[in-house]
Amino acid sequence: MPDLSFLLLQTLNGLASASSLFIIAAGLTIVFGVTRIVNFAHGSFYMLGAYFAVTLIPRLFDIDRSFPIFFAGVLLAALGVGLIGVLMELVLLRRIYRVPELFQLLATFGVVLAVEDLVLKIWGPLDILGPRAPGLRHAVEILGHRFPAYELFMIAMGPLVLGLLWLLMHKTRFGVLVRAATQDREMVGALGVNQALLFTGTLFLGAFLAGLGGALQTPKLAANPHMDISIIAEAFVVTVVGGMGSVPGAFLAALIIGQLQAFGILIFPKITLVLVFLLMALVLVLRPWGLLGRPEAGHGRVVLPEGILGLKPFGPAERILTGGLALILVLLPWVGDSYLTKVVIEVLCFALAAFSLNFLIGNGGLVSFGHAAYFGLGAYGAGLLVTRLGVPMEPALLATPVIAGLGAALFGFFVVRLSGIYLAMLTLAFAQITYAVAFQWVEVTGGDNGVVGVWPSRWAASREVYYYIVLLVSAAAILVLRRSIYAPFGYTLRGARDSVVRADAIGIDVRTHRWVAFTVAGAAAGLAGGLFAFAKGSIDPTLISIPMSIDFLVMILVGGIQTVLGPLIGAAFFHSIKDFFMPLTFYWRLLLGLAIIAIVLVFPRGIVGGFESVKARVSRAGARQGGERAGA
Repeated sequence: MPDLSFLLLQTLNGLASASSLFIIAAGLTIVFGVTRIVNFAHGSFYMLGAYFAVTLIPRLFDIDRSFPIFFAGVLLAALGVGLIGVLMELVLLRRIYRVPELFQLLATFGVVLAVEDLVLKIWGPLDILGPRAPGLRHAVEILGHRFPAYELFMIAMGPLVLGLLWLLMHKTRFGVLVRAATQDREMVGALGVNQALLFTGTLFLGAFLAGLGGALQTPKLAANPHMDISIIAEAFVVTVVGGMGSVPGAFLAALIIGQLQAFGILIFPKITLVLVFLLMALVLVLRPWGLLGRPEAGHGRVVLPEGILGLKPFGPAERILTGGLALILVLLPWVGDSYLTKVVIEVLCFALAAFSLNFLIGNGGLVSFGHAAYFGLGAYGAGLLVTRLGVPMEPALLATPVIAGLGAALFGFFVVRLSGIYLAMLTLAFAQITYAVAFQWVEVTGGDNGVVGVWPSRWAASREVYYYIVLLVSAAAILVLRRSIYAPFGYTLRGARDSVVRADAIGIDVRTHRWVAFTVAGAAAGLAGGLFAFAKGSIDPTLISIPMSIDFLVMILVGGIQTVLGPLIGAAFFHSIKDFFMPLTFYWRLLLGLAIIAIVLVFPRGIVGGFESVKARVSRAGARQGGERAGA
């Protein structure tokens, strides 16, 4: 039984962690509340705050090595990050506020990739230790135990920032507008408020808080190029648990999560990675809008759906292109080398997974941030059946959609009860729970070492034969999903997506239809994961990680979420570009990020969607000219 002093120290550690999380998450929740943008670049702002601090503070110490100088360096670093947030809003986000919200998310992901490589270019790959805070380098004795004085300072910073934000939100016109926009952004615009200026100020405040959180970490945590990904998931958890747009809710959630992390490692050492996501899942199931959040004003109104708007049969040109592509894929092993065959196998696996995700988003309006969970369940199901139980490839591959489908059915039972950003965040929570199980259940999954020796049967061992297996299986699965899109089931899903109220009124069981769609999409993704596992010969937890889920989202958004075949084009484009850039330069993420940003700006509805828009404009122009000639 731990003594009282030890429990007190753990509580203080939890409070210090909670303060850090709150400062970072407060900026994220304010930005989302006003702009409705799920800002993945918030983690990049946090990382930049740390790097700015370790660069500025040592130079300021040349003037005077005192705590006020240290804190001035922290504020200057946060101010610099705030200005970068303004730059991102002016150059990028302001141009795309009217495009579907998922494309705004894609744009911020492009910023994440670009910033990560810019950091590597400027500061290098090595961790950089920041200077310790003068006057707070010592330890304070508490009940016979020594506790860092800087941690006590961090405990005080959380309530201080909360108090300053309360004054800003309640005693200034800007704060009142932020709170009003959080509740009903459209009404604020209707009242004549300059929304552009409001959004710019909000991005500055959010980026400033993220930079402040990063700068304050430097005395105890080295700045490193992977800080952005490591913090963004926890910041999202705090934001969602507290309630999107609620600053007091973020503070309460940070306190709960800080203590959960502090004591969870003592009580549940085997599931430390999953505790916070279990909390998020529990809160979303019981109170979908968070602890102190409120349902958005105007909830349930009809909005322009972000998905497939209309279905058109293939014309002669589309049939010719499809037939030509099919012929190329059939002949590829005979005209290409083994490396090209390997790349196309991976593209086919990702294309099936991306198509299954667009089946969810484009038809049902169910945005999943954790689709990699089912891809990984299929891969692990195939790998464990082959390596642990000695099952041949054929039955193992047949089992992958069943395993992933069961997982999707279980998670989907809770997911389809929600909507909007809360639904997306619950899918993220379930994906992270799956990731934590794969990472920490070392006895079964191999932990971070994964599972090796996942090879096809002897008759399918050659790359050419396995290529045709992947081609046939993935093409058949895509055709089945495509047929479902054009079937009454697909029309029913789109009807429920466009208006739940109207669908309910005519007797459609919306929840059951969405649950079935979620299960089918998960099963298809699991089949793609099984094919990928046999192609690679090994699997590891990265197949279930957040970056993999984001990759699937990028594929469908780049291709075109409002088209049927867009995900296939997006998967081929994204994976091919990634495979092309990686060997050329160490800074391939920068090029890829800029390419994604360019696509969002030039083709805000994806490559295929942009092509169809151009074709429609050309057709209208031709019809107009024909009408003018006829009138003449």
